[in-house]
Amino acid sequence: MSNPDEAATHNGDAGPSATAFTPPAYVENPTPALGFGVSSITRRWKREDLFNKGSLIARGFAFLLSLLSFIITASNKHGDWRNFDNYEEYRYLLAIAILSTLYTGIQALIHVNALWNVKQILNQRISAMVDFVGDQVMSYLLISSVSAAIPLTSRMREGQDNAFTDSSASAISMSFFAFLTLAISAVVSGYKLSTQSYI
Repeated sequence: MSNPDEAATHNGDAGPSATAFTPPAYVENPTPALGFGVSSITRRWKREDLFNKGSLIARGFAFLLSLLSFIITASNKHGDWRNFDNYEEYRYLLAIAILSTLYTGIQALIHVNALWNVKQILNQRISAMVDFVGDQVMSYLLISSVSAAIPLTSRMREGQDNAFTDSSASAISMSFFAFLTLAISAVVSGYKLSTQSYI
């Protein structure tokens, strides 16, 4: 017959020498540490804030450059044939400079309002679409006005170089730099549009 103490040992608790079973850690996909999601969200907010401020700065520069192009072209009147309104290329350059000044000024005001106030004028998705399309259209209009005015100015400067042609070249340069800043703004707007959720 078996000893009852031995049977109690086999049927009951294993005793103090036995340890509890612990499963091995899952090495391939460990559980993320606490705070991982919070840090990614804060990084995303900082990135969005940086893009918003960068877009505002680009539009501010585009506004100033477009305004300079508008002022220089409109004041380019030196009598006789040296008046900008005698040439349709310069009239087109002036019209696009006015449009660009209005567009970039309104957009800059909208973005200042969005940065300083919690309430936005437009829905975020609609605002991203308007920014992207508007920047694209205005960039193309600026570069088309520049490309229309450059050949006429080059032909005039071959004949004689005077205050009229210098002012025309300055206005063209301002419009070209306004195009560059709006093109940068269009890239930022495209990125912001691509990160919008459409669900």
